Amino acid sequence: MKTQEIGYMDAPIPVGTDLKKEINRLRKEKNAVILAHFYQRPEIQDIADFVGDSLALAQWAAKTTADVLVLCGVHFMGETAKILCPDKKVLVPDLNAGCSLADSCPAPQFEDFVKLHPDHTVISYVNTSAAVKALTDIVVTSTNARQIVESLPSDEKIIFGPDRNLGNYINSITGRKMVLWDGACHVHEQFSLEKMLDLKKEYPEAEIICHPECKRYIVEVSDYVGSTAGLLKHVIKSPKKQFIVATESGVLHEMQKACPEKEFIPAPPNDSTCACNECNFMRLNTMEKLYNALRFGKPEIFVDENVRKKAIRPIRRMLDISAQLGL
Repeated sequence: MKTQEIGYMDAPIPVGTDLKKEINRLRKEKNAVILAHFYQRPEIQDIADFVGDSLALAQWAAKTTADVLVLCGVHFMGETAKILCPDKKVLVPDLNAGCSLADSCPAPQFEDFVKLHPDHTVISYVNTSAAVKALTDIVVTSTNARQIVESLPSDEKIIFGPDRNLGNYINSITGRKMVLWDGACHVHEQFSLEKMLDLKKEYPEAEIICHPECKRYIVEVSDYVGSTAGLLKHVIKSPKKQFIVATESGVLHEMQKACPEKEFIPAPPNDSTCACNECNFMRLNTMEKLYNALRFGKPEIFVDENVRKKAIRPIRRMLDISAQLGL
């Protein structure tokens, strides 16, 4: 990261600045759109043009006519947008917003892993760097991973990376025997089974719902397992009035907006000092940094062109298959 880009992120803001008003002015002036992941701070979700999961954000980026995309999420999401939209300026409010899952799969080591299985189709989760996507045949998200795996011949040999929990979950529900990379998301790894069962005693009528990146013992006690967008759709349709939610707690904001009459209880992590589970990387983005990103046109995401040309193929394949499957 360049020092000047860090300076832009934290540049002083004049006292009395109306951030919402200025953000709205700047995005109109610069023909910019703000895309936010469900795990962002509530105020960022509320001001965004579009809020969604990784699949929805990629789909939106692929079709927008804006000149500037401000991706309020983590670094790999900005890279994905830049891969799809090389002619557009892509900004991430804080370049330090990384991803523990993407970091658990360094491209050089993953390349060596792929070479050990030369006859395998490589499926990579979207939570990976552009360099890992360039080594991949098909990119997937938690929304479409099962359907894309099932769209391949039943005897096809598959490498799935980097999330071992999601890969194990897909193997268990499809009967596949994919070779898994040993990576994980620090947020979804930290949920406490004991505390969740205690919550269930406290809220006996509540459904336990979880993301498939959670460990198997969390999945096994859950009433519903789904992607971030899938969890949101489920609580909207469900007749239940209470839900214990095992995923990053940012999504509870959209759940509460969609269902104000229902109660959403964040599943607690092992850390006894916290009642909810937040991604420290997602929370690095703030309204102040969003304003400065629009104000200065930085920090900007760049992807090496050779890497981009290789990485766009598996992303396009994901989008094409998702469209065919109606996802």
